Amino acid sequence: MPDRATLPEIEPKRRSLPSVFASIPVSRSPQFWRRALAFAGPGFLISVGYMDPGNWATDLAAGSRFGYTLLFAVMASNLLAILLQTLAVKLGVAAEIDLAQACRQQYGRRTNFVLWVFAEVAIAACDLAEVIGSAIALQLLFGIPLLAGVLITGLDVLLILALQRRGFRWLEAFVIVLIATISVLFALEIAFSHPHWPSIGYHLFMPSRAMLLDPAMLYIAISILGATVMPHNLYLHSSIVQTRDYPRTPAGKREAIRMGSLDATVALTMALFVNAAILVVAAAVFHHSGYTQVAEIGDAYKLLTPLLGVAGASTMFAVALLASGQNSTLTGTLAGQVVMEGFLDLRLPGWQRRLITRGLAILPTIVVVAVWGERGTANLLLLSQVILSMQLSFAVFPLVAFTGNRRMMGEFANGAALRYVAWTAAFFIAGLNLWLLVELIPHR
Repeated sequence: MPDRATLPEIEPKRRSLPSVFASIPVSRSPQFWRRALAFAGPGFLISVGYMDPGNWATDLAAGSRFGYTLLFAVMASNLLAILLQTLAVKLGVAAEIDLAQACRQQYGRRTNFVLWVFAEVAIAACDLAEVIGSAIALQLLFGIPLLAGVLITGLDVLLILALQRRGFRWLEAFVIVLIATISVLFALEIAFSHPHWPSIGYHLFMPSRAMLLDPAMLYIAISILGATVMPHNLYLHSSIVQTRDYPRTPAGKREAIRMGSLDATVALTMALFVNAAILVVAAAVFHHSGYTQVAEIGDAYKLLTPLLGVAGASTMFAVALLASGQNSTLTGTLAGQVVMEGFLDLRLPGWQRRLITRGLAILPTIVVVAVWGERGTANLLLLSQVILSMQLSFAVFPLVAFTGNRRMMGEFANGAALRYVAWTAAFFIAGLNLWLLVELIPHR
């Protein structure tokens, strides 16, 4: 629980992402849709973390090996994501600080150091998945060697800096275009694959007991959780909702929380479609054809066109992967900035922060590619998502505690019912991870 009873007022120079704080005007129109559009954007930036290349690896492995069975894990993870991201919105708007700043102000130095390290590990694991995914896409589309593709991905910092200079809305617009591209391409892939819709409907809403009893299935299910509910997104979302210039009054904050939550729900519903689509295509194409061990993205690319009999199916898959990888780098950069500034009160230029996070992701990837070759990348992708899931509780528990603290949140503190649901979700996530650790420890 928080160490101090009250939250100090944040000086303007301590604002989260101060260069874009309250930089986007919001509509005062009586028309609901106009006001909603003004708040649309942060949720879509967050949603790219829910459809990044790490998701591809887990969804491909889940669909090819277990068919449609793990669709429930995708659905449950997405519902958890909506709950937690709306809590992040509430914290950012009501307290006017991000999650990292709240931790720094409410916890002691040692606790903050541990939380900061875990947050940085989560960002590095996420960035690693983005590096691998983008490099694989470059290899599939243009024949660029994987090792060279890994190095090329470091140049995306130039794109990020260019977009940030034009304004935060340009960044959001670029992300939304890439999300739309991914969604359209996978809608076509689903149409080509002719999945079994009754099975899809059943497994979306009905969990399987085998998911808890089979260590292999549990490992992938928790990988899906780690790939879907990402800890760094909680830090980021609590920051970027403050980019809107809504009235900092109780009524203005109430409207901002409502609109920000709507934005997150719509965006994460699109992410659910993409995640489910990847798993469905893998189940309908690979599992149905007897290819039950397709966890490598490269293998999926090679098999799609011949198995579907549709020219260009593999190319669409690779283009969507490249869009996914490039999209995710944007949020990784911003999340790294929020975490470093929030926990350490240390402010670095964006390009320096990007080089640090990219370096942390590229180095282990280079080692894996050099030692194990391309076959090692799938295992590294899956492992990165499990690492993300393991770090999740260290962001979720503070978030749930802060948003339930009336002295911090005032009238916007979670009510009794929401506190119960939020704490249940927090302990559920922690319990799943403990279960995974037990199952993975060799029995003697």
